[in-house]
Amino acid sequence: MSDPVETVKRFYSAFGERDHVAMNACYHPDIQFRDELFILQGKRVFAMWHMLCAGAPDLTIKLVAVEATIKGARANWQALYTFGATDRVVLNRITAEFEFKDGLIIHHQDDFSFWRWSRQALGLGGLVLGWNRSFRKRVALASNRTLDRFIAKHPEYQDS
Repeated sequence: MSDPVETVKRFYSAFGERDHVAMNACYHPDIQFRDELFILQGKRVFAMWHMLCAGAPDLTIKLVAVEATIKGARANWQALYTFGATDRVVLNRITAEFEFKDGLIIHHQDDFSFWRWSRQALGLGGLVLGWNRSFRKRVALASNRTLDRFIAKHPEYQDS
């Protein structure tokens, strides 16, 4: 059985190299992922990381801290990148919780301030509306539509 802390370190090291294949190798096939924009499972999680790695040429990942927990591991990490839709620089600070099955990550939840993210990524609109639940839902729907288009171009993520 692999060490959860080492698996999380391997995951973020691969993310920093934009190596979605190595990232996804840390996941159980039945992975469930959740953050402020996505609620995904299985191949859709794999596709999301592929899309994010492919779409962020200036992405810098910093794993600030990682520790073991009763259920698996917790990490604090940061992503610095240019948000493609607006060409705005974003520094997102995230806390992640991980649960494991068979030595692989089966549950991954990222928590971050949507308002802080939206004001950086979206500018004035995010500053004014980032706290609004319906605005958050619209941004999440748009993000999921982008993921759907990505999956349509990548048959390896489509269900048979």
